Amino acid sequence: MSNIIAIAGKGGTGKTTLAALIVRILKEENEGSILAIDADPNSNLGELLGIKDISTIVEIIDDISKNPGQIPQGVTKDRFINLKVQESLNEEEGFDLLSMGRPEGPGCYCFANNMLREVIKKLMDSYSHVVIDNEAGMEHLSRRLLGSIDTLFIVSDTTVIGIRSASRISELASGLNTKIKDRFLILNKSKGNEDSLKAEIDKTALNLKTVLPLNEELEDASVKGKSIFELSDKNPVLNSVREIWKYQKKIGQGRLA
Repeated sequence: MSNIIAIAGKGGTGKTTLAALIVRILKEENEGSILAIDADPNSNLGELLGIKDISTIVEIIDDISKNPGQIPQGVTKDRFINLKVQESLNEEEGFDLLSMGRPEGPGCYCFANNMLREVIKKLMDSYSHVVIDNEAGMEHLSRRLLGSIDTLFIVSDTTVIGIRSASRISELASGLNTKIKDRFLILNKSKGNEDSLKAEIDKTALNLKTVLPLNEELEDASVKGKSIFELSDKNPVLNSVREIWKYQKKIGQGRLA
């Protein structure tokens, strides 16, 4: 059974960076097969993972809708799309990437979201770990993209608004039929002001897992479009996420004991 790690948070908090760092760590530590899923229409996870040419679910749906003649006789449109999506996995060294993508014009994400849900169900048992970067906010949680999550990381910046947003995401997750084994608050891009937010954090009932500092190397990598794999092995944010993984691995082994 796959270990499902989901990352959520409002836009700009660094949730995609956290997802990419987790993928890097799982790969470097040879923790088994890895499926990274970019479920955010504003797709950036692939770029952070160093993938330049990314196939997306939305592109496949749009192409088949515009060129229905490519669907073989006797095969339904939904079945053909599902097959093409599975074939389009971006296979990299040490991990695979599945990306939702952004539609060309205004429209509903419902069909693409449903297709992503079906593909995840089919692929999930083929991987040791599935790391999902959710859409900014709460949309994919509310659409029940996942039936169960082993660990939900909710990322916030060090602002009251960010923490309240994280709390709403956690409350939404509690109100769904999604089973979540563990959930944690991650404070990101800290400038050393997190102590002043303690009272606000206490209101959330969320377990504060760690505080990640604002990091010049990460900021520079973002500006220059560098891959997360280009970060120094001694980067303090990377090392902090390593510690998070060690803890998650330990409690995961405890569940199986």
